[in-house]
Amino acid sequence: MVQGKASGVPPQITIRGSVAYCAQQPWIMNASVKENILFGCKFDKDFYEKTIDACQLIPDLAILPDGDETQVGEKGVSLSGGQKARLALARAVYARADVYLMDDILSAVDSN
Repeated sequence: MVQGKASGVPPQITIRGSVAYCAQQPWIMNASVKENILFGCKFDKDFYEKTIDACQLIPDLAILPDGDETQVGEKGVSLSGGQKARLALARAVYARADVYLMDDILSAVDSN
């Protein structure tokens, strides 16, 4: 804005570093829960365990037939909207990004 009037130049944001994005509708790939969280990142047992705890996935993993090795997605076990949201959040957290963009990701999570 120049003197209270739009300048005609579209706004820009410059981001340096890595970005993790969580959409309102979580995307889950046809793979294990663990593979969905790691998403190509190197496995770090301590950080992985902290991530699944922080994202409230431990109760979900306890009821899945093979825990974090359970296959999910279109060809695997169906997850609730809340479970998908927590899984997508865990993927973003595990990425250890510099910037996190989240689009109302917890809208499907039960308030209990």
